[in-house]
Amino acid sequence: MTMGPLDGVRVIDQTTVVVGPICARTLGDYGADVIKVESPSGDLLRTMAQGSRNVGMSGKFLNFNRNKRSICLDIKKTDGLKALKKLIQSADVFVSNVRPQGLTRAGLDYEALSADNPRLIYCSIVGFGRGGRYYNRPAYDPIIQSVSGVAATLHRATGEPRFVPMVMTDHTTGLIAAQAIGFALFRREKTGVGEAIEVPMFENMASFVTSEHMGAATFDPPVGPTGDGRLLSPHYRPLPTKDGFITVAPNTDAQAFAFFDAIRRPELKTDPRFSSAAARTKHAEEYFQIRIEGLSLKTTSEWLDIFEKVDVPCQRYNTIEDLIEDPHLEDVDFFSQEVHPTEGPIRKTRVANTFTGGGRQNGLDAPRLGGNTKEVLIEAGYTKSEVDALLKSGAAINFTTES
Repeated sequence: MTMGPLDGVRVIDQTTVVVGPICARTLGDYGADVIKVESPSGDLLRTMAQGSRNVGMSGKFLNFNRNKRSICLDIKKTDGLKALKKLIQSADVFVSNVRPQGLTRAGLDYEALSADNPRLIYCSIVGFGRGGRYYNRPAYDPIIQSVSGVAATLHRATGEPRFVPMVMTDHTTGLIAAQAIGFALFRREKTGVGEAIEVPMFENMASFVTSEHMGAATFDPPVGPTGDGRLLSPHYRPLPTKDGFITVAPNTDAQAFAFFDAIRRPELKTDPRFSSAAARTKHAEEYFQIRIEGLSLKTTSEWLDIFEKVDVPCQRYNTIEDLIEDPHLEDVDFFSQEVHPTEGPIRKTRVANTFTGGGRQNGLDAPRLGGNTKEVLIEAGYTKSEVDALLKSGAAINFTTES
């Protein structure tokens, strides 16, 4: 049975909420054995998100923590901390979004852990990078959206500073962290030794925003204002049709000219404002107005049929409810109905990307807090009596259906 490209890689996941869990989930999705280490109070996402059948198992937690096993350790107790360090000694990857000072105090810094495991890939996801004045400050997604300029782009577009209504900076940085871990694992294949990785949310999102919007300020001195005017336009959104909304993106000359023909404005093909990509960019607001006026003349379905025939990029506007019922996603079996061992019937999404070498076949449901504590400790070399002693002392906790 194939397990995916990361089959055989063991990951110790000491992360919470979204930025770390999406990193570790991504590694698990592609075959890694991910062991989620939680405190007795559990990951905050277990209870902070809306929607659950049982306390501690929110829908959002289920989505960000599939393909993991959970061990519950109280690392404030000496034996709990020893157990965590024992797990890390035989791991390939340790990933944490605990602030570095806290890790150092616990002896969980890279220097201490790599002394016992020189092949360890150690990934620290932080709010702000080492060397800067914000280093070691706490950070959640809205903090980074605010300081990185993400909220400012919405201010420019809508007239007021707003957050993207998703934990976008967490999710993006977590995926970048998973990518960086993959790079480090590849280098370890050549060098035989591990390394430490620092993945700062602020710097990664500052790069994200400036790549898009530094624009004319890339040059010194600037040759114009910051920001991509097309993206910052209040009209950069799904546009109204006769009965709903549609999104069109006629960017190339061929696409734009086909669009002009479709809305019965062929004369615009020779209008100097719209006859080239550069001209349409310069006159972006006028180009938006042309689209707004033209699209209002037919229904969404009519436009989709017309634009598909002339190869103009377009798609319908989906609500979240529509997305769950989208016919393309149904075609590719993106959603499946499954029964979680403790949460009952649930809807799951599949891993989006595929490999010709095969993907993970034995997917794991998101675990209850400490649902795998005993088995993980036994795998780490503890005897049954030693495990029982850890459980009795409270240094480790194992979930049962009665707990």
